[in-house]
Amino acid sequence: MMRMLLPVLLLLLGAGGGIGAGMMLAGGDVPSDDVEEVAGTSSDEGGEDDVAEDDGEPSPVEQTGEGTEYVRLNNQFVVPIVRNGSVRALVVMGLTVEVNTGQNSSVFNREPRLRDSFLRVLFAHANAGGFDGMFTEAAAMAPLREGLREAAIGVLGDAVVHDVLITDLTRQDA
Repeated sequence: MMRMLLPVLLLLLGAGGGIGAGMMLAGGDVPSDDVEEVAGTSSDEGGEDDVAEDDGEPSPVEQTGEGTEYVRLNNQFVVPIVRNGSVRALVVMGLTVEVNTGQNSSVFNREPRLRDSFLRVLFAHANAGGFDGMFTEAAAMAPLREGLREAAIGVLGDAVVHDVLITDLTRQDA
């Protein structure tokens, strides 16, 4: 009798734990009103840092007090490294655009065009072998950084963009 009771008890305990974990993780959606509030520029905040207090995640806009602010693009960039007709690796990058204070809405309004320009630069860099070997050395990254900056200026204008920062960089070989 004990031989049959233990597996049934373990099955019930595992199912209960799975259901409990699923219920806890299911309630993490952010209402669209909160997303607009984070992405918009609100002047009634009294100069507080732009950090969302409800969910503990940083806002995509960070003010520096030096006349510029950093706008983190929402999604990462995935660049395939193709050699001999097959994907040999994937590079995943996170980018942040440094703009004049108050220009964050222009970044979000033109984000699809900006992402397209960045992907063109990233694909060209990958096809030229820029992500091979010691690709994180400063000399190897300089053309990529300059290309990303020029692409952002082409979309947003020289008066808006100061720089494009690479905040995350990962390469996963296949």
